[in-house]
Amino acid sequence: MQEYIGLTLQTLGEIFIAFTVLKVHQRVLREHRIDDNVFKVIKIEQMLGIFGIIFIVIGYVLLITA
Repeated sequence: MQEYIGLTLQTLGEIFIAFTVLKVHQRVLREHRIDDNVFKVIKIEQMLGIFGIIFIVIGYVLLITA
């Protein structure tokens, strides 16, 4: 039981961190104080962050149901 609680808390923490990073990138994109190359990189990082969150959730579900 403790393993599930620990895994749950760890997964939630990782999701919160990923979400925070994505929100920062979103804010930078709205302010437009950087050049186009940086915008492209940030958009790629946002997509990778979203995939990361999805993978974390899928991994959690797989571990819990196994």
